[in-house]
Amino acid sequence: MKSRLYSPSMATISLPRLRVRVEALARFGALPGGGVTRSAWSRPHEEARAWLLDEMRTAGLEPWVDAAGNVFGGLGMRELDAARPAVLTGSHIDTVPEGGILDGALGVLAGLEALHVMKETGAAHTRPLAVAAWSDEEGRYGSLFGSRAFCGKLEVARLPEMAAADGERLVDAMAGAGFDALRAPEAQAPAGAVASYVELHIEQGPRLEEAGVPIGVVEAIVGVRRTRVIFIGQADHAGTTPMERRRDGFLAAAEFALKARDLVVKRGSGRSVTNFGVVHVHPGVSNIVPARGELVHEMREPDPAVLDRLARECAALARRVAKRRQVQVEFRPLSATLPAPCAPRVQAIIEAAAGELGLGTQRMHSAAGHDAQNLAAITDAGMIFIPSKGGRSHRVDEMSDWDAIERGANVLLRTLQALAN
Repeated sequence: MKSRLYSPSMATISLPRLRVRVEALARFGALPGGGVTRSAWSRPHEEARAWLLDEMRTAGLEPWVDAAGNVFGGLGMRELDAARPAVLTGSHIDTVPEGGILDGALGVLAGLEALHVMKETGAAHTRPLAVAAWSDEEGRYGSLFGSRAFCGKLEVARLPEMAAADGERLVDAMAGAGFDALRAPEAQAPAGAVASYVELHIEQGPRLEEAGVPIGVVEAIVGVRRTRVIFIGQADHAGTTPMERRRDGFLAAAEFALKARDLVVKRGSGRSVTNFGVVHVHPGVSNIVPARGELVHEMREPDPAVLDRLARECAALARRVAKRRQVQVEFRPLSATLPAPCAPRVQAIIEAAAGELGLGTQRMHSAAGHDAQNLAAITDAGMIFIPSKGGRSHRVDEMSDWDAIERGANVLLRTLQALAN
């Protein structure tokens, strides 16, 4: 099953072995109709963590887990040490609800496979290497939680109040998995302990597939802002209250959502996107005028100045809507990640690795957030994208061709070898 692109003299990944691991991991939290739900700290996630640790041992790596629940498998190392800076790779094994089998999982398992190949072939490396599975990347409790802890970016005072949309607290979820959330800041890496970081990921969009390009080289990763916007009106009888006297919290929220979407499209950079994926109406009864309409407003943009401006303009828009509809509005920030440029050095090494394999590349930005954006704050970081079938992701039919997976994993292997030497 080796691609004809690779010379027998080159060290290459084992696609059959990688595929077996991808399909094995997909069984944890598997859904009857396909896809997977494996949220951080849940039982399926913790079963997957135990399986991953066993796979790391099988590959000849030294595994460990830090205080934030991040899992590591080291090659030539047992822990991070600033005296011997390491090359890291990885991604995450948690998923969105009803997600696919590759988002995050591919980066972890391809990184594991790359280090497995280096171990069994005795490949020389002057720097130690490790593969990481970062905790709660998908943000059930806090966006990019594990990598933020690792990079010293946790808001420690907020840890006791961090909670999922359904109200489950982070401290309780972590305690159920055997972790103390208040100790998560102890996961911060020693200064200078990470020499570089590279992450392989499916694109999660249509650009590479439509362009017919096998490898994407990420130049920058979007920043993501999530804010709970609450419009507070007045509950009234839905039949007896005249229409002109109603102070409807939901209609204010609905108007804001439509107008904010238009604002981002017209006033953004052309790369700016926005979404309203969570909506709550209170009291949520058909014969009561809604007293409250709550939205979770998300915006993504790779330029920090544009993202800041859009956030200010959307907040001003919400206040205008509230005033016109005679309701109040509150803003509760949920999470914010900064846009992150990838290191030119790592981009060049990825392109060189792809070129050695006869693979074309395309420079692009990542429209999704990734742990690499946190690592970019402490080291040279980069990302490798492979095409996603139909641009589909965060859904059960998310997939990439196995040939595309093999190509991406081999580019990752060569990139890691170059970074480690």
